Amino acid sequence: MSIDVRELAARIAAGMDRAVVDSQRTTFALEVALLARGHVLIEGVPGTGKTLAVRTLATLLGIEFRRIQFTPDMMPADVVGTTVFNPKTAEFSTRLGPIVANVVLADEINRTPPKTQAALLEAMEEGSVTIDGIAHRLPSPFLLCATQNPIEYEGTYPLPEAQLDRFMVKVDASYPAETRELQLLERVAAGFDSRDLEASGIAPVTNAAEVIEAQRAIRAVHLSASVREYTYRIVAGTRAHPRLTLGGSPRAGIALLLASQAAAAIEGREFATPDDVKDVAFCVLPHRLIVAPDAEIEGISAADVLREILANVPVPREA
Repeated sequence: MSIDVRELAARIAAGMDRAVVDSQRTTFALEVALLARGHVLIEGVPGTGKTLAVRTLATLLGIEFRRIQFTPDMMPADVVGTTVFNPKTAEFSTRLGPIVANVVLADEINRTPPKTQAALLEAMEEGSVTIDGIAHRLPSPFLLCATQNPIEYEGTYPLPEAQLDRFMVKVDASYPAETRELQLLERVAAGFDSRDLEASGIAPVTNAAEVIEAQRAIRAVHLSASVREYTYRIVAGTRAHPRLTLGGSPRAGIALLLASQAAAAIEGREFATPDDVKDVAFCVLPHRLIVAPDAEIEGISAADVLREILANVPVPREA
């Protein structure tokens, strides 16, 4: 690889750690999605640093960032944009929406109705938005980071399976460990202000050109036949498991493979291994799976089923 992806990832991780405590899992998921040209869904109760993590990443990347605060009355045009009539010139002009940026934070995405949630699909899948029949390309790199509160809270609209499947990775923002939360309080007492990241020493460590170069380098990471087959066996196992009513789609297998390439590059390797596949499996697959009602009553989660599948699928000896 012409660019040192491992060194770039380390720079980003160091910056994230200065702003977000106990951020290793979230940072890894964000880096994998960024490098593999995917998107991220972060779920957690309020106050666990979901928004801060995305804002910090955008600051470290030094690229354009926009935030969309989703509400029940938001319309699709509020996201993608619309055409506006100018009475002075008697002409229509296009006003692009906040989705047109490098890093977009779709904050509390499950607070808005499905019609508006669906406005993100074209941007996520094709990297463009269509306004009055005209397609507008999104800037590169493009990363959509959505946050949501757990669906058992009132006033939410659970994301449909088709949209969940378009998020390459999902990560849970949980409460930090005791030592890390005490560290957070110590930072605040010392003057850290999450509303002013620049004053807190968070500055760009890269730029759009370097990120794009890293994304290209990721695709050069070697994927052997055994790794490809191992990936397929895992995804196929989710389709045949009796505890699941919906398994992973072919898109899930592609996402797992691409995420494995990113994970390998973050570790400084030019080839992916079965361990890379396992490392990313728990952030790539569970949100795409639907647990059977009887298993759900027993308290079995999608992650539990995936853990069983990984234990049963033979790991190839050579990558």
